[in-house]
Amino acid sequence: MLRCVASRLVVPSMRGAASMLGVTSRMMSSKPKESDEAFDNRPDLDAWELRKGLNEIYGHDLVPEPKIIIAMLHACRRLNDFPMTVRVLEAVYDKGAGSNEIYNYILGEIKPTMEELGLSTPEELGLAK
Repeated sequence: MLRCVASRLVVPSMRGAASMLGVTSRMMSSKPKESDEAFDNRPDLDAWELRKGLNEIYGHDLVPEPKIIIAMLHACRRLNDFPMTVRVLEAVYDKGAGSNEIYNYILGEIKPTMEELGLSTPEELGLAK
């Protein structure tokens, strides 16, 4: 009789622990995390993935590093997507508009790439407000 009662108490508690183990192992991933720059430099990147990645980056409350912006501009060129390059530059302008120091620093860093790709700043395009 004691064995019957003890098994009824132990079995439900073990089932809960076993189900929790399944949940924790399912949430883990062995896939390595890809940096934003590596994501933008992928040769098989398509326009939808680029837009998704840009929306994810700009959803954060930060200004992307110049090397990430340069990788974005090169990805837009690879995809022959000029409107996306304008959106990237507009987003940089919007993110850095609170501080002219940050915006001017980023423009100074990406200026050689912009000249290489034949791009204009938002001010030159008449998009700056």
